[in-house]
Amino acid sequence: MRNVRDAAPLMREVLGESLREQRTAQGRTLREVSQDARVSLGYLSEIERGQKEASSELLAAICGALDVPLSIVLDDVSQRLASYETVALLRVVPVAAA
Repeated sequence: MRNVRDAAPLMREVLGESLREQRTAQGRTLREVSQDARVSLGYLSEIERGQKEASSELLAAICGALDVPLSIVLDDVSQRLASYETVALLRVVPVAAA
């Protein structure tokens, strides 16, 4: 059985994916959100790609710029991670040779 950590992505990757989906669903550009959140365009891009960890203050600013409650984003991230963990925990039972 594979280790859960091997199967699940890092939280920062899932968080970035969730933020990007929120932004694109609104039809907004990285530039627009970065200006509203007062974070550099490059740093926001790195957060969305899961390359940088967002502090709680920065995450609150990004969620504010997206007009999405932080609790909604964190719940989405939690559900996504739980789905990866569920898949990782499934065991493949070999069929006995006939």
